[in-house]
Amino acid sequence: MISVTDKAKDKIISLRKEEGRAVHNNVRVMVKGGGCSGLMYDLNFDDEVKPADQIFEDKGIKILVDKKSLLYLLGTTLDFSDGLNGKGFQFINPNATRTCGCGESFAV
Repeated sequence: MISVTDKAKDKIISLRKEEGRAVHNNVRVMVKGGGCSGLMYDLNFDDEVKPADQIFEDKGIKILVDKKSLLYLLGTTLDFSDGLNGKGFQFINPNATRTCGCGESFAV
């Protein structure tokens, strides 16, 4: 399962409104190669559910994850921080053995 904090949920809803997106827009979470630690997170709105997608719902937010990415993301919590030390979505990933300083890439 992938979960969403209240702060992340509120920010997703806010971004939907700002971008004029429909309330039913899903959030796609993917893992791609790259970054200083080897793997990077990718987060986007996506209406297309692919046959191999896993769908999770938490706090009314539907999250789409492809099978390959799911191996790296299982148990992850999506959070949002707007504090002085950083702004943006953060992934609290129990599978990551190492993360970079910016928090956008990780290794397993």
